[in-house]
Amino acid sequence: QVKLVESGGGEVQAGGSLTLSCARSGEMYFDYYMGWFRQRPGKEREGLAGITSDGKTFYEDSVKGRFTIFKGNDKNTLYLRMNDLKPEDTALYICSSGGSSRWEGSLALPWFNYWGQGTQVTVSS
Repeated sequence: QVKLVESGGGEVQAGGSLTLSCARSGEMYFDYYMGWFRQRPGKEREGLAGITSDGKTFYEDSVKGRFTIFKGNDKNTLYLRMNDLKPEDTALYICSSGGSSRWEGSLALPWFNYWGQGTQVTVSS
């Protein structure tokens, strides 16, 4: 089992920045990848960014250039730096982890096995 716990959400004004964190614990295996997703009110969960075990990153087009996914030195803490936030970025932000050897960066939900509870981000105009 893998446990994921997000933190760092809150309320910020449009144009501001936030950095979210996700602490991963539990079963450890060599080649896992992680990602950030969000769920906006009334919308389906959508993938934002993913990162391989060796640090290669992938982004959904709408956040490319504004959001940065990276890992801490311990490799088990995941971050999402979000700049130039917009009201439409208001959502529950969720961390996820997967372990398929065939993963090539897709942010489709079936590739990810473990999910955190999420941290709320609210962007006011």
